[in-house]
Amino acid sequence: MTVPASASGGDVFARERQEHIVRIVEEHGRARVSDLAALFGVSAVTIRKDLVALEAERRLTRTHGGAIAVDRSRPELSFDIRERLQADEKQWIGAAAATLVQDGESIVLDASTTALSVARHLKARPGWSQLTVLTNGLRIASELAGHPGIIVLMLGGRVRWEALSVVGQLGDGLFSRINIQKAFLGAAGFTLESGLADATDEEAQIKRSMVAAAREIIAIVDRTKWERAAFATFCPTDQISIVLTDAGAPDAMVQALEGRGIRVRLIGAGQAGAAQTAGSSSATRFAR
Repeated sequence: MTVPASASGGDVFARERQEHIVRIVEEHGRARVSDLAALFGVSAVTIRKDLVALEAERRLTRTHGGAIAVDRSRPELSFDIRERLQADEKQWIGAAAATLVQDGESIVLDASTTALSVARHLKARPGWSQLTVLTNGLRIASELAGHPGIIVLMLGGRVRWEALSVVGQLGDGLFSRINIQKAFLGAAGFTLESGLADATDEEAQIKRSMVAAAREIIAIVDRTKWERAAFATFCPTDQISIVLTDAGAPDAMVQALEGRGIRVRLIGAGQAGAAQTAGSSSATRFAR
């Protein structure tokens, strides 16, 4: 691996260094943190920060001790990788979403990594006696299974290993037999024009059934999904009741949503902590 002399050592600005890292990983297929640190004359900590930033942009995939090139032939990153992206924001959104759930309700959680955060915060709340959670997420069902007061209903169908989800029409009949109060749905993309969209039509199809069955649609999407078009729409913008996101969401789109009567709650670390303290209070407010 080589780096231009003009871009070596401390003269490399972070963004320029990151561009060189991407080219190295794409050319060689992989790179180690120790090699990159020596090449650019910076610390391993600095390189790890670069890799975190580049993985968030989906330009490479972090591994133990380094990074590998992104497989462009796959339409989505694996669940475990996506779970690491915007981890703090997903925790904040999950804590806020959990406060909107009341005992006695039947809710839907999709197979998204943000919905897994919602499930974990629901599990951490004491006092459930009759909460029903319908999901197509294997990790979510496993997280909540056996927890006192929480009934887990799992949709049937084909297992997709990429998302650790169940897809197909085998579970559609279940929606006609129970009343769903709230659906908490993540997305691969969210625009005003296309609404909430996913990377594959299989995932989008099961989510369309969730949208049709629920009285209230709550979008749980961090800032990286905003103004980004994904392959298949599953929920038009005007069907969304509430959007829970983090403070980096674009102001213009937030204002446009509110102009349509859609509530948008921008969650930060402080608001997330307050939400957890508030527990089951549906009157909890989140700062904009």
